[in-house]
Amino acid sequence: MWNEIYVEERIKDLPRVDGILKKMNRTPIFIENYSDLWGRSKKPYLHKRDSLNLFIARKEGQLLKEAPDAYGTSGESHYYFIHAYNCIYECQYCYLQGYFNTPDIVLFVNHEDIIEEMQRLVDSKKGERVWFHAGEFSDSLALTHLTGELSLYHDFCKNNPNAMIELRTKSVNTKELELLTPLSNFIISFSLSPISIAKRVDLKTPSVPSRIKVMRTLHELGWPIGIHFDPIVYEDQFKDCYEELLIHLKNETLTTHLKYLSLGVVRFTKEVYREVERNYPDSVIHTGPMIKSFDGKVRYHRPMRMWMMNTIKELSIRHGIPEDKIYLCMEDNA
Repeated sequence: MWNEIYVEERIKDLPRVDGILKKMNRTPIFIENYSDLWGRSKKPYLHKRDSLNLFIARKEGQLLKEAPDAYGTSGESHYYFIHAYNCIYECQYCYLQGYFNTPDIVLFVNHEDIIEEMQRLVDSKKGERVWFHAGEFSDSLALTHLTGELSLYHDFCKNNPNAMIELRTKSVNTKELELLTPLSNFIISFSLSPISIAKRVDLKTPSVPSRIKVMRTLHELGWPIGIHFDPIVYEDQFKDCYEELLIHLKNETLTTHLKYLSLGVVRFTKEVYREVERNYPDSVIHTGPMIKSFDGKVRYHRPMRMWMMNTIKELSIRHGIPEDKIYLCMEDNA
C-alpha cells in the first residue's frame, strides 16, 4: 500500500512505533521532522491512486480544535482531536483534497498527550458534558489495526462519564473496537449515502451494505451508533434513493436505536471546490447549482438544501428515527 514509510528519529524507539512497523514488515526511512518533507512540494490529490507515502510522527502544537457551530448536537461543547492527517479512501467531495498540499498520510503516535489535553478540558468544564470527535482529518477506524490506540480513548471515556467520544468513519475495520467493552459515551458514527450515489462518489470505501452490516453487529454488541447523512448530494431521484437506504436501515432494526442522525448538504471552501472541479469534472456533485453561502462556503442555495434536508428528515421520522434525534449539520439557524 505504501510507497515509502518515514519515521521521525525522536520517536523511533517508542514501543507503539515499533508495533506499527512490525505489522507492516517494512524498513522505514528515518527523518528529523515529518514537516520537513510532508507537503513541502505540491503533490496532486489523485496521485494517491499510484503513490502514497506514510509518515509516523509526533503531533506538536494544537492537539484539540474547537468545532464550529452546528458541528454536533446543540447546547454542548464540541472539539475534535487530531490523531492523523489524510485518508486512505478517495471520496470525491473530501475537503482534504484542497486542505493539505499532499495526500500522503501522517499517523501521530503521542495519544497520551492528546488525552492529557482532553482531561484538562473536561476538568475545566466542572461537570458539563464535552464532546470529542475523531475523523475530521482522517477516518477514525480505517487504520486502527495498525495504530492500536482505541483502548486509550476507551479508558478515558470510562474514567470520565461526562466526556463523549465520537468516532466518525466509513470503515468496516472494527477488529480492535470489538475487543473493548461498549460504553454509552463512546459512540461509533457512520457516514452513509444511498448506494447509487456512494458508488459514484465514495471511491475506495467499503460498500454501504457492508457498513450497515457492521453497524448491526456493533449495535448487537451494545455499542451506541450514530449516522451522518452527510454530505447529501443532489440527483433527480435522491428522495427515492434515501427512502431505499432508510428501509435498509429499518430492516436491520437500526433506525429506532440511533444516538442521533445528522443531515448535511455537500459543501466546500472556494479552494476545495476548485480542486473538486479539477479532479472530478464529471461528478454528480456538480448536478445542482452551487453558490457562495452564508459562511463563505460553496453549496446549493438555501431553499434547495433546506428542501433536501427536510425531505430526508421527514422520511427518517417515517421510518422510525425520533425527531429529537435528528439535527442539521453546519447550517445557520436563520
